[in-house]
Amino acid sequence: MSTTSPTGTTHAPRSVLVDLGPIAQLRAGRLARRLPQLYVGLVLYGVSLAMMVRGALGLAPWDVLHSGFIQHVPMTLGQAVVLFSFVVLVLWIPLKEMPGLGTISNALVVGLSADATLGVLDRPDSIVARVALMIGGVALCGFASALYIGAQLGRGPRDGLMTGLHRRTGLSLRLVRTGLEVAVVVIGLLLGGTLGIGTVVYALAIGPLTQLMLPWLTVDVMRPDEG
Repeated sequence: MSTTSPTGTTHAPRSVLVDLGPIAQLRAGRLARRLPQLYVGLVLYGVSLAMMVRGALGLAPWDVLHSGFIQHVPMTLGQAVVLFSFVVLVLWIPLKEMPGLGTISNALVVGLSADATLGVLDRPDSIVARVALMIGGVALCGFASALYIGAQLGRGPRDGLMTGLHRRTGLSLRLVRTGLEVAVVVIGLLLGGTLGIGTVVYALAIGPLTQLMLPWLTVDVMRPDEG
């Protein structure tokens, strides 16, 4: 139902995120829109990760951990992303979080996309090009996050860990997220991971960017009580 402003202008209602279980997510309708949006978002998320790697000016907090880990094992960055996604999913069990299609897809597709992009994208010599890759990677990650979250097919593994800890501990989401990201950055640095100005830019910008774009990309779905 549309709404009318005091000036007489009619506005469509803003789509909202709904907390649905795994089965309800698939029964909520509009899969012809939601499934492509989910997978485009996940592929672009992997592309954004690779852009920041090739920019070589610092990685997102979790990728600091991934980049440090692969210095000690014969594994690509994308493979490390997949591995740690499933490690994090194991941590969902005591938190009683339920993965959806988007959760499992996130665990697999982002890492595969990152490795595929790294295979065709070289690190530029120009600092201007590297800054552009870093900034573009952060902006694309915000857009990709809004795409896959807006598809309403389940949280990513790391997002689910954050919300699960929030529910179980009663701590604020901001505090839980900050604590997790500080922890993975410290571990990543101890392993030799890549930290830089890009890490700071990502930490400051990714939340506002995703929040800005999410209302545009959230797909209206049918709630269980509307069935």
